[in-house]
Amino acid sequence: MDPELQFLRPDWPAPPSVRAVVSTRAGGVSRGHWAGLNLADHVGDDPDAVAENRRRLRAALALPAEPFWLTQVHGTVVAVAGGAERPPADAGITREPGRVCATLTADCLPVLFASRSGDRVGIAHAGWRGLADGVVEATVRSLGGDPTELLAWLGPAIGPQSFEVGPDVRDAFLAVAASAAAHCRPTAPDRWLVDLYGIARQRLAACGVTAVFGGGLCTYRDGARFYSFRRDATTGRMASLIWLLPPSAAGG
Repeated sequence: MDPELQFLRPDWPAPPSVRAVVSTRAGGVSRGHWAGLNLADHVGDDPDAVAENRRRLRAALALPAEPFWLTQVHGTVVAVAGGAERPPADAGITREPGRVCATLTADCLPVLFASRSGDRVGIAHAGWRGLADGVVEATVRSLGGDPTELLAWLGPAIGPQSFEVGPDVRDAFLAVAASAAAHCRPTAPDRWLVDLYGIARQRLAACGVTAVFGGGLCTYRDGARFYSFRRDATTGRMASLIWLLPPSAAGG
């Protein structure tokens, strides 16, 4: 593995067939605003640098295939990995070993899913719009089965001390569930600090997913490890990836 690249791995009791990882900005060849391992090709970075960063990612993780990149639009559409290339969607799922579901983030919340039986995985890009509109619930429905049999892990996102918003964002969450007010702390007239992690846990519990792990990181405050759109505006993106191993590789 490339010693310069650094990854986060979910702290959850996923079965052996599940592999999941989140990149950091460490390593890579991007420069300037995108310095490090920028994996997004839509943010103004040198396309050759992005291609090399993606090559290094694949090599470092020995990925079984090119990640199933999405055209993220802050919506609720869920795509099945292996379908149309770069579909306009904000979540991906698969039951097929070797398909790598992926999202790109730089403050938005990546939510990774795995079944306890290890037969399906998924990932959602939950920016505030998608989270409010139901991308988490849509992903749970698309994965199928009993939601209580799913594990969820909340990856790095802007934290509750840094995500200050106006009434439009707060009202979008409260329109769905008044209980979201518990995760919106007033700081000034018409300004609130919103806890995306807390709201995501609330929404997951409401649709039956109670085994939720992760959370607690802040992309905005940890500039050494993470890109942050709110902090820097012009910046790179981290990738969150999840896939299934073939039964032989998983020891099954």
